Amino acid sequence: MARAEKAPAREIQLSADEIAWVRSMVIYEDADLLALNKPSGLSSQGGRGQVHTLDELLFAFAKPGKARPRLIHRLDRDTSGVILTAKTKPAASALGKAMMARRFGKTYLAVVTPGPPEPREGLIDQAMRREEVGREAYMRICAADAPGAESAQSRYRTLSSVKGAALLELTPKTGRMHQLRVHLASIGRPIAGDVRYGGALVLGGQPIPRLMLHAQALDVPLAAGARLKIQAPPPADMAQVCEALGLVLPQGIESLSPAGAQSAPGGGRPGPA
Repeated sequence: MARAEKAPAREIQLSADEIAWVRSMVIYEDADLLALNKPSGLSSQGGRGQVHTLDELLFAFAKPGKARPRLIHRLDRDTSGVILTAKTKPAASALGKAMMARRFGKTYLAVVTPGPPEPREGLIDQAMRREEVGREAYMRICAADAPGAESAQSRYRTLSSVKGAALLELTPKTGRMHQLRVHLASIGRPIAGDVRYGGALVLGGQPIPRLMLHAQALDVPLAAGARLKIQAPPPADMAQVCEALGLVLPQGIESLSPAGAQSAPGGGRPGPA
């Protein structure tokens, strides 16, 4: 989960359907913060297609004569879950510094194959570096002293497992691009639906509709040492995959029902970006 880049200031014209769609994603709001449950398939920033990114959709929350909320971090396009924005400049500055200082707590859920890792709980501490292949960027495991190497640490814990698959709770300690995906692939447990890093596309005869990675919770540092935990329920497609495989989601985590699931204006998933 990377820190958001500075976004262009140009105003974006949104349709009524787009405004309603992004407003349906809101899971927390106060005077300074706005948190959303981002659906899979929606780029946080910098998409290459014609579909608006989440950063552009935030114009739906702009007050007359004022700036829209600012992204504090990003999620991969195919990752769903909690994403945080700041509604004021002071909040954006304070939270940006806290993100850089790694004071946020992040919790993800992932379905992996071909079963639980061994040991079932642990720390993956492997450096990685960025590689360009045509127009696509990948992260690769490398030696800690290799040119361009970035340190990366991810904790994992097995929550539920069946023959051929497992549900993991993940806590990244660093925020490298594709970090969780690359780390899990490096121990032979790629995330289901991850075409880029070797994830299974079918499990037990069940098609995997997309990357099974969800940002389930964000622990946000506030003033005077206070903290705020924001949670996003897993989307219906992920809950359905878990149910079909016999994987049990943790108690207290309710999925979005199909009726409450977010869909892009016009139906279906957000388009490629």
